[in-house]
Amino acid sequence: MEASSSSSSSLIFTRKELKGVGVDVVFGVGGGDAVIIVDHGSRRNESNLMLNEFVVMFREKTKYPIVEPAHMELAEPSIKDAFNSCVQQGARRVIVSPFFLFPGRHWHQDIPSLTAEAAKDHPGVSYVITAPLGLHELLVV
Repeated sequence: MEASSSSSSSLIFTRKELKGVGVDVVFGVGGGDAVIIVDHGSRRNESNLMLNEFVVMFREKTKYPIVEPAHMELAEPSIKDAFNSCVQQGARRVIVSPFFLFPGRHWHQDIPSLTAEAAKDHPGVSYVITAPLGLHELLVV
């Protein structure tokens, strides 16, 4: 279900079942927000295309209107290209979500640096970088 917050943006609410108990979860993506899902990038085009497939699944599942793929290096679109695309579609805040399992140099240094560089062209547009995917018990099912 979608509900408006006190500002002009809306937040996405969803109902989750956690251990048999229904819990309302508010995701921090609202109107004016965009999501960039960024992976490392590969010289193998087949690997890069898999990110595009994931972005389509993510967009369909979440119903977020602006979701773009980006590759940190070795392939296009770059983080800068994806950031520009988000802003052109009306984003006022860009959420950069690394498609990595664990934190490392790319998460601590490279992605923040590349994102900051991309944001310089868009004063007034904020951004946030989320944590990597991390551990979850469903990874071992």
